[in-house]
Amino acid sequence: MNAKSITTIFMLSAMMVSQSEAQKLFTQKFKSAQEMHAAFKYAPNKKIISGHRGTIEEGMPENSIPAFEAVLRHTPAIFEIDPRLTKDSIPVMVHDVDLERTTNGHGKVADYTWKELQKLRLKDHHGNVTNYRINSLDEVIRWAKGKTILNLDKKDLPLEMTAAIIKKHNAYNWVWVTVHNVEQAKFYLTQHPDQYMSMHIKDQAGLDSFDSSGLPYNRMIVYIGPEIKASNQKMYDFFHARGVMCMISSAPTYDKLETKSQRAAKYQEVFESGASILESDLPIEVSQAVK
Repeated sequence: MNAKSITTIFMLSAMMVSQSEAQKLFTQKFKSAQEMHAAFKYAPNKKIISGHRGTIEEGMPENSIPAFEAVLRHTPAIFEIDPRLTKDSIPVMVHDVDLERTTNGHGKVADYTWKELQKLRLKDHHGNVTNYRINSLDEVIRWAKGKTILNLDKKDLPLEMTAAIIKKHNAYNWVWVTVHNVEQAKFYLTQHPDQYMSMHIKDQAGLDSFDSSGLPYNRMIVYIGPEIKASNQKMYDFFHARGVMCMISSAPTYDKLETKSQRAAKYQEVFESGASILESDLPIEVSQAVK
């Protein structure tokens, strides 16, 4: 196997990717935050799959441990997830403000206690009620240790609470935070210098703002948008020169194409165009398309 072929594998050799015989999961384990930072440094031809809310495939409910495990039985992956607060301020894994779409409950997440929410069951992508229950953020963080990377999206958790939870678990080598501006990035790095981030920078103004902030480039990946377009090349060139990987999310775009072959062609094109990370509602399908 030549050097170019090796780099097309999911991670560099610094990332410990194994298949657990006990759970039959493709897992990633980092001994330190520094080892994780090094593994996510840009290199040509690197291809990383991110499960958007886990997956909606195989009848799995989004934002659930069973969904994450379903993906890891097929491929190494990282996961973007959505913590939201209950009435008694427990972060739980529900994307929407309301419960109807993803559970057999009704009303707002914030109107229920954690104990009450545990009585509900999750729905799959087609609205069918499953046997799976809502997971708390603490449960997911404990589960993910030594298995994968979690990227916490920003819902209604205060930044201070999110930082405190990561600190409680000392999870700097497997939990990231999504940040939408320089102020949020500065906050997290003042809380802990090893905090890794998924930074939203979608245009020149956002790029200029970050570049002038003096913040480090070796603590982040960059989400640049949901589609392939010519203007992305300038972003790729800028960030790749600084060792930063760029991510495209196909969840609102190419995942919605009608046929599997159409979707596969776009998934391949995303990587060929310069992205290193593809976030998708269909990560198992992506893994099959880009093998």
